[in-house]
Amino acid sequence: MTILPPDALADRLRSGLLSFPVTHFDADLQFDEPRYREHLAWQAGFDVAGLFAAGGTGEGFSLTSAEVDRVVRAAVDEVGGRVPVLAPATGATVVALAQARAAEAAGASGVLLFPPYLTEAGQRGLVEHVSTVCRATRLGVIVYSRANAVFTDASVAELADRNPNLIGLKDGVGDIERLTRTYAKVGDRLIYVGGLPTAETFALPLLQLGVSTYSSALYNFLPEFALRFYAAVRAQDRETVYRLLSEFVIPYLDIRDRGRGYAVSIVKAGLTAVGRDGGRVRPPLSDLSTDELAELTDLVRKVG
Repeated sequence: MTILPPDALADRLRSGLLSFPVTHFDADLQFDEPRYREHLAWQAGFDVAGLFAAGGTGEGFSLTSAEVDRVVRAAVDEVGGRVPVLAPATGATVVALAQARAAEAAGASGVLLFPPYLTEAGQRGLVEHVSTVCRATRLGVIVYSRANAVFTDASVAELADRNPNLIGLKDGVGDIERLTRTYAKVGDRLIYVGGLPTAETFALPLLQLGVSTYSSALYNFLPEFALRFYAAVRAQDRETVYRLLSEFVIPYLDIRDRGRGYAVSIVKAGLTAVGRDGGRVRPPLSDLSTDELAELTDLVRKVG
C-alpha cells in the first residue's frame, strides 16, 4: 500500500471542493453497502478534491467503530484510486487513535480528527489529544475545531510545530477574530477548511480569512450546482454567489432550520428529491416530513 504523503494530500485538498458523502442504510437502518458504493461512484465522477467517509453528514456519530471501518474500506475500494478518501477519528483519545490506525490500514489518504466526545477540556489537553493521534499514523491529519474542542491560535501554532503530518484545520465555529489570529500566526503551513453547516453560506467572506475550501453537503445531491457555486466563490464573483444564495441556498436553509439535526437529514432528502434514494437517517436524527420533502423537491427542480 502506498501512503499519500501529507504535503501531497494537502495540495490536493486545497485545490478544490470537498464533500462528505451520506452513509446509506437499508430498511432496518443497517449499512447498505451497494447503495453507498453507487453513490460514491457518482460523486467521484465530478471534479471533487476529496471525499470524507463516515463524517458528520455521513452520520459517523451513529456508527460503531466496526461500521466506520467497513464504510471507509468500501469508500477506498470504490473510489480511492480516483479521489482521496479521508476517514474519521472520533471520541476518546484511545478510540480516535485506534480509528486513525485503522484508517491507515484500510488505505485511506488521510484522517479528519473530530472533537472528543462530551467532555470539556482545556487547550493543553486538546493539544495532547491531537498530538497523540498524529503520532499514531503516517497519514495527513485535519483537526476539526468546533463544539468542545475549539482551538486558540496559540494551540494551532503549537500543533503545527509539533506534528508535521497535521495538514489542516477545519473550522466549525466561524469566529472571525479567532480565524484571523490563527491565519496571522500559522499562515499557509495548514490548509483551512470551512466546516459550518451548509458551508456555502459563509464561503465568500471566509475566503478573505484564508479559508480557501470547504465541505459541501449540497454536493451530495447537486454536484454541478455545488461546483458552480465553489467556482464563483474562488473567482470572488459576488453577483453569482449572491444570486445562487438567493435562488437556492437560503430557501434550502429555511427548510433545514425547521428541525434540529436537519442539516444531515435534508441532505438524504435531497438525494431522494433528485431520484437517487437517500433513505432514512438513524436516531437520534429524524427525517423530513412528507410536506418538507415535497417542498425541497420543488426547490431542487428550480435549479435543475
